[in-house]
Amino acid sequence: MHDANWVQPRIEVLSRAQMAQIHDRSTRILASIGVRVDSAHARKLLVGASAIQDADSGVVRFPRELVDWALNAAPSYVDIYDRRGDLAFRLGHDRARFGIGVTTLYYQDPADDSLMPFARKHMRSVVRLGHALPGFDVISTVGVPQDVAPDVSDLYATLDTIANTTKPVVVLVSNEARFAAVLDLVENLTGDLAPRPFVLPYVNPITPLVLNTGTATKMVLAAERGLPLIFSSYGMAGATTPITPDGAMVLLNAELLAGLTLAQVFREGTPVILGALPAFFDMQGMGSFYDASSYVLNLACAEMMNWYGVPHCGTSGSGIGWGPDLLTAAHQWVNHLTSCLGKVGLVPFVGDVLGSKAFSPAAMVLANEAISQARRFARGFPLDRKLESERDIASAGPGGSFLTSKSTLDRFRDAYHRSDVFDNLTLEAWHAQGQPRADQRLRGRTQQLLRELDAPDDYDELMTHGETFIAKHKEESH
Repeated sequence: MHDANWVQPRIEVLSRAQMAQIHDRSTRILASIGVRVDSAHARKLLVGASAIQDADSGVVRFPRELVDWALNAAPSYVDIYDRRGDLAFRLGHDRARFGIGVTTLYYQDPADDSLMPFARKHMRSVVRLGHALPGFDVISTVGVPQDVAPDVSDLYATLDTIANTTKPVVVLVSNEARFAAVLDLVENLTGDLAPRPFVLPYVNPITPLVLNTGTATKMVLAAERGLPLIFSSYGMAGATTPITPDGAMVLLNAELLAGLTLAQVFREGTPVILGALPAFFDMQGMGSFYDASSYVLNLACAEMMNWYGVPHCGTSGSGIGWGPDLLTAAHQWVNHLTSCLGKVGLVPFVGDVLGSKAFSPAAMVLANEAISQARRFARGFPLDRKLESERDIASAGPGGSFLTSKSTLDRFRDAYHRSDVFDNLTLEAWHAQGQPRADQRLRGRTQQLLRELDAPDDYDELMTHGETFIAKHKEESH
């Protein structure tokens, strides 16, 4: 926390009265309309905890008292560790934390934007790149490898992620039936997960108001192993949520409260990270996209979670754009800057483009630049209590210079953002260098980074253990 003499920009979009209103409307939805819970086991547990199941249906209604109990039972922060067991950050009382991802099918070549099926070699390179870039705090499952059998694709994706970084990992699976095996693989590679969790499973309900069996099962498996759980609602305004922002907000918030309640019923005290991806549905192109109001909803959701005392996971502004282009840059800047200025917690899915079907390493490097500058902007500056600047002004006098002042000599190396991608070129230097294009510099720097990446020192050991586990799993499955 900065002291009162620190100038720090912030964004707040909701008043306390508005947060109370959103909560009241969301809990009315849960108590009167309810949620369809497809898992018989989950329904039984919820009913045992005072929820009400409608006769002859899978719809469960949540009394407000049950939701209030769950909010009190859930931890207000989650300590996230790296693979070595060192504390990486505390989610819930910390700045916005960024990660790369998520589960794309194609890899976009940084040289020319050509697409190719996502393969294990691509996972290896982009995970190492995410490990090397300082803007990223976590690595989410980047892609679905297409060069291995579908029944082991999630296992290889997890192995190649963990072996190529020591940063915390957000795990997603494309085949729900493999989720338990994925957690078994992680334990085989690194030992017991619960004491110092570095793996965060990510699950979604089906909007609107459906907790499907696969999601409930994954929540049980994560809770049983003592893992923090990310529960995130993905809405498309006009399709799966009301098209009005307030309607989308109260619906998505109701789903998050339902997920939190179910997690606490499974195991009281389970760490849960809540958030929403408030997209829109394009009725002409039949796809989803983020609008400017999506980022306001993202901030509002973060404020609701802060009000509840629950860690937050928000949108990453990704999926928009055709590569490392102007569209991508605009959305990355808006999302990352507003995330740093608001109460956003985890921002786990940076770098995907073309409707989140392809992953662009160059877009990821561009986002790293945006994150660095957004964090500088959000940090602000202190007002000088020692009046050092006034002494410098007095020393220079009218018409003087500050080139050799003590403050300049002490601070010029870190006084402003220094990019390792884009030079601060004068017109003359730009001409002398052949009038380079910014996107060419970005592509060149990305390719250079990819060529220079090293594996963690235990890469070979982990790969050997992982390959053995997957081979055994294949034998037992058949």
